[in-house]
Amino acid sequence: MQYKTICLDYDGTIHDSIQIYYKAFLKAYEYLVNNNYQPKKNWTKDEVKKFLGQNPPEMWASFKPAIPDEVIKVVSKMIGEAMKDAILNHEGVLFDGALDTLAYLKDKGYKLVYLSNSKNLYMEINKAEFKLDRYFDLFVSSEMYQYIPKKDILGQLKADLPEPILMVGDRIHDMESGHANQIDTVACLYGYGSEAEFVNATYRIEDINELKKIL
Repeated sequence: MQYKTICLDYDGTIHDSIQIYYKAFLKAYEYLVNNNYQPKKNWTKDEVKKFLGQNPPEMWASFKPAIPDEVIKVVSKMIGEAMKDAILNHEGVLFDGALDTLAYLKDKGYKLVYLSNSKNLYMEINKAEFKLDRYFDLFVSSEMYQYIPKKDILGQLKADLPEPILMVGDRIHDMESGHANQIDTVACLYGYGSEAEFVNATYRIEDINELKKIL
């Protein structure tokens, strides 16, 4: 199939964000423990990885006991600020070959869409740090759509995108976005998802460079 638009998730697909997210999360969780909102816990990187790809309301809703909305705003902001500082300090790391692959797709004439369950500020600082506007034609964060599910965001975008469309990502949200909109999917096995999330993916890749073989 000759695709015309490629929608790409960011964290776990292009950006190896656990490198900066882990420290940011631990700082926020320490605040929750110190203020008696959560029990003390020694989080491993593998445990924290599962939150990457979720939007903030979805992520915090999974914690027990429940965290008050006003506290969620505080810790969510803490994580955002810590990650922003890390990116501005050039600590962000993209997966090997990510920019080369984006350049390849751009040169092939695909319309590239950045589609992430993130805040606007996070998207903008990454765009600036890695000069992503050299590759992407459209930038979309879930905050721009009041954090509705990614599949619904893609459903709204779809009418204005050249078809056929391909959705590339590493989490269930990306696979669901494709399936719900009758769009083929690429499961990025090197990211932060689990095997169960990739059921019915059209393609599977172990490295972002493998997109060049599909496209």
